[in-house]
Amino acid sequence: MSAPGTTRWEYLTAPLLIHNTKAILDNFGRDGWELVTVTATGQPGAEQLVAYFKRPAQG
Repeated sequence: MSAPGTTRWEYLTAPLLIHNTKAILDNFGRDGWELVTVTATGQPGAEQLVAYFKRPAQG
């Protein structure tokens, strides 16, 4: 149980396509998601960018 006045968060991870990054981030932003960080995963030379988002939980 959260303390009164404490924000509860929900989180989302999503892959980023390097050639379409702005459009992807803009779409999540319109849905209320805030970008927290972007990390590269995978093998060198074959990295996949992963974005981590958060927004206040509904309800």
